[in-house]
Amino acid sequence: MTKKQEKTLGRIGAAGGLLVLAVVAAPRLPVPAILLFLVPYFTIGWDILWKALRNIKNGQVFDENFLMAIATVGALAIGEYPEAVFVMLFYQVGELFQAVAVGRSRKSITALMDIRPDYANVEREGKVETVDPDEVAMGETLLIRPGERVPIDAVVLEGVSTLNTAALTGESLPRDVAPGDEVISGCVNLSGLLRVRTTKEFGDSTVAKILDLVENSSAKKAKTEQFITRFAKWYTPAVVIGAVALAVLPPLLLDGDWTRWFRQALIFLVISCPCALVISVPLTFFGGIGGCSRAGILVKGSNYLEALARTETVVFDKTGTLTEGGFQVTAIHPQECEESRLLELAALAESHSSHPIARSLRDAYAAQLDQSRVSDVEELAGRGVKADIDGMTVYVGNDKLMEEVGVPWRPCHRVGTTVHLAGKGEYLGHIVIADQIKPDAKAAVAALKRAGVRQAVMLTGDAKEVGQAVGAELGLDQVHAQLLPADKVDRVEELLKGKSPRGTLVFVGDGINDAPVLSRADVGVAMGALGSDAAIEAADVVLMDDKPSKLAQAIRMARRTLRIANQNIVFALGVKGIFLLLGVLGRANMWEATFADVGVSVIAILNATRALKENG
Repeated sequence: MTKKQEKTLGRIGAAGGLLVLAVVAAPRLPVPAILLFLVPYFTIGWDILWKALRNIKNGQVFDENFLMAIATVGALAIGEYPEAVFVMLFYQVGELFQAVAVGRSRKSITALMDIRPDYANVEREGKVETVDPDEVAMGETLLIRPGERVPIDAVVLEGVSTLNTAALTGESLPRDVAPGDEVISGCVNLSGLLRVRTTKEFGDSTVAKILDLVENSSAKKAKTEQFITRFAKWYTPAVVIGAVALAVLPPLLLDGDWTRWFRQALIFLVISCPCALVISVPLTFFGGIGGCSRAGILVKGSNYLEALARTETVVFDKTGTLTEGGFQVTAIHPQECEESRLLELAALAESHSSHPIARSLRDAYAAQLDQSRVSDVEELAGRGVKADIDGMTVYVGNDKLMEEVGVPWRPCHRVGTTVHLAGKGEYLGHIVIADQIKPDAKAAVAALKRAGVRQAVMLTGDAKEVGQAVGAELGLDQVHAQLLPADKVDRVEELLKGKSPRGTLVFVGDGINDAPVLSRADVGVAMGALGSDAAIEAADVVLMDDKPSKLAQAIRMARRTLRIANQNIVFALGVKGIFLLLGVLGRANMWEATFADVGVSVIAILNATRALKENG
């Protein structure tokens, strides 16, 4: 507990002891009993009375402090001294319990996002200084020792190590880094000493953007939260008016027993306190956002969490979302030479090129390339490359290049980009290069179907046959290929017209070149966004690693959060409705009224904390 909570606990103990003394001493001492009971009453309730008066002065009359103050002061006025103190005492016990529960939830969420570095070791004039990360400029050199947190986004200059990225991605598997690799702020250096050069200032780094996102997520409230806010605004004045009517109308119209009905009106006020709803429902969404953060899923507001829970259609971009986004050699089909010789010729011919296809050929060959064997390299725009290798002229490129040099080529049944090779006037064979499907993409689509998503759609600018092949392998419902960015928006518009009024459409992209579609969808999700500023800024939900399966988990967690919030609403309103009716009928006493307020709040808060769990 905090020091303030410990003081409250001490006040509760002192007031409880003074109440016992007042009950024992009241019949024995020649002083008015009310004076004895006022001591424990003010000991435990002075702050409630002060808040009620201060709020009335500020024009905020109808809140739980006002209701509790009126109820207990009224009890004192009709001579129910012990009950007045007991109600205030139990109310404070409930408030303390709620404060501890809420504090633990907030502490848990703060711990999940405790990724802000405390310091940075910066090299300046041959010395290492420990400074605040805000004081480090872009381009400065830092030392990151084992066990320290990466303070600012940077690139490794010297050293080899592994990084724990769990605070950002929710994944426990470490990430290896070496010179030339980027390191992201918020990760923990596990093993070796790293010397890095900063690529951003702290305010623009990944950790700063994430912290800002989480801190401001409460500003975007779900419809359920907005309902509770509007409900409380009208509910409290209504029950005060109802209590006044209960105190005045029955005595005038029925039996004239003013004391009895005034007492019932006070009980009615205690029962009607809206604490359970006002605290537990926002806490549920706060817990849901925190649980998602722990799993590496950043949600920018509870409104997006609620929208995720109603997902009907999921639309995927292909490259970088369902596929790795990088070319790899998937097949080698030689015709007039050995397979290794075919790959070697292709790698040598492309040894000077920076094109992604050239890099994939060199990566597949893996061995050291002797570029002295290559001469007279000529780039043939839109067709390929011509080079002399070991004195032989080799052509590497597409079918247009083969036709141009008069070599009959053979098409391939494999889906992907086909690179043909020719030399000495003969067709040497071809190599197929394709983008690889992510390992968990198929399982991700299946998980979405199990979660009740009606249709999974893929939009891509790739060729139709490539898109259809990926869609068939993953089990997608629709595939639309050869689309420009504007075409993708048009397709999303069509899909939006086909969903139900309460259902939502989620678009999942890389967050960099899909901004128009991300903004048009009900919920835009950025995939594989570790270190991507554009993704964090463009999307409503950010998946901090590159696993499509996290989307199904996010939907499950969103649905659980909404389910818990609805449970608390139904439970709180149901119990209060029953006890309010009992209060009107004179069947509820102050003890039962206190349970209907404090007890229901405690149960609802305990239920709300379940939203913190990672597993949907």
